[in-house]
Amino acid sequence: MTAKTAKTAVIDKTAMNRANRTNRKKMFFKWAKPFCAALLAIMVTLSGCGAKESAAVNTDDSRGSLKIATSFYPIYLFTLNITKGISNVTVVNMTKPTTGCLHDYALTTEDLKNLEDAKVLVINGAGMESFLAKVTGQMPDLKIIDASEGITLIQDETGRNPHVWLSISKAIRQVQNIGDQLAALDPENAEKYQENTAEYIAKLEQEKNKMHQTLDGVKNRDIVTFHEAFPYFAEEFHLNVAAVIEREPGSEPNPIELAETIERIKALKVKALFAEPQYSADTAETIANETGARVYYLDPIVSGPLETDAYIDLMDKNLQTLQEALQ
Repeated sequence: MTAKTAKTAVIDKTAMNRANRTNRKKMFFKWAKPFCAALLAIMVTLSGCGAKESAAVNTDDSRGSLKIATSFYPIYLFTLNITKGISNVTVVNMTKPTTGCLHDYALTTEDLKNLEDAKVLVINGAGMESFLAKVTGQMPDLKIIDASEGITLIQDETGRNPHVWLSISKAIRQVQNIGDQLAALDPENAEKYQENTAEYIAKLEQEKNKMHQTLDGVKNRDIVTFHEAFPYFAEEFHLNVAAVIEREPGSEPNPIELAETIERIKALKVKALFAEPQYSADTAETIANETGARVYYLDPIVSGPLETDAYIDLMDKNLQTLQEALQ
């Protein structure tokens, strides 16, 4: 091969190599572009899934979350015990814990906000939630559980008395009602609702037995209460409500009513007046000064701690008060 021929061959080989490199680059970009696009799509999808999981209420439960609202304090405590340990169930109290009884209660914007996304509303019933029609009118798909369903109610000239939970026997019925109806509405968690209901009722039965053992033998059974919260409590323990100081909290008796109450207490020789820690005891103190009776405090359990054992603890405190007052 001559020098010129050799030089030409080298040039041709160099050109061929350059062409091969160019073709390889074209092939690489041809396949790399869709691959990168696919990889990017996968990364976006994964990051999107991650964002959804972090925002979910219960990421470890595929059943979806269930929000249960309750109307006020005692019903909240009962429902809290029944739903204990169920990971995809959340319980919120519609009203503030300091609201007290719901007599003539007007719903607030905050109350309705608490009901957002709730699928179930547990109420005391017996006429306590006079605002219920407004709630169901705005939220027709909301399931209502009436805790007092099937319970015999005390009635007087003013109508049905809704303070059912203050009879511990009727409170047990309310807990059973809530547990049964939640199990029917949420069958996937039915077994856990039933287990929790039975466990909580066992605790309530224990407190009930303790209270009856202490109070069934007392000789002094006449009591004067602050307002109409305690007829069920009195019925449970065979106490006699000799007089009611105020029919409704804050509705102080007029001078004639006050004088009649004082005379009645003197005639019956009642030694104990029962006010409530949530309300002023000024009127009770006035009566006590006129009659020589002593003022004690019975808790109607309409506000207080948010712990699961709060109902039993407050009932136990009431027991200690009565034990001292009626001895």
